[in-house]
Amino acid sequence: MAVAVVLLTTALVIVMALLTAAGAGKLARVDGATYPAALMCAATAFAVVITLAATVAAALAALLT
Repeated sequence: MAVAVVLLTTALVIVMALLTAAGAGKLARVDGATYPAALMCAATAFAVVITLAATVAAALAALLT
């Protein structure tokens, strides 16, 4: 059961990171950025969401053990 929860949580985090990246890229394009600049903005947003999720998971793991 615990493995399923971990896999579902990981999938949810990745989907949310992809949605955030897509939104950031679209907003950058609407703002007039070039495609490479919008892609960099999207990649940065994706990395930030993944990093934030890892930080929160590490903090929770430290509190729960």
